[in-house]
Amino acid sequence: MNVNIQFKKGALELCVLYLIHKQDQYGYELAQQVSSYIEVAEGALYPLLRRLVKEGYCSTYLKESNEGPPRKYFKITNKGDEYLTVLLKEWENFVSGVTRLIEGGE
Repeated sequence: MNVNIQFKKGALELCVLYLIHKQDQYGYELAQQVSSYIEVAEGALYPLLRRLVKEGYCSTYLKESNEGPPRKYFKITNKGDEYLTVLLKEWENFVSGVTRLIEGGE
């Protein structure tokens, strides 16, 4: 995989966890929100959500919908909140370092 794909995967994980942290969401809703900020294939989101649940960062529950069958909502866990804090700190350090490099360069 090229660096751009790896970079985007890491950023997507951070974005998804952050959005779920703010409010429980279902998959399509998450895809819409993320896509309004960054370009992402919808197919990339669902494997990530499954992995986040498998690793204990999120849990799921079903909620009735007025528009069809019940929807599967994703809720961040305490472990997910802790992981999000780490990811946010790493992101801030990364962005800060890149910014310093660019601004300090010629």
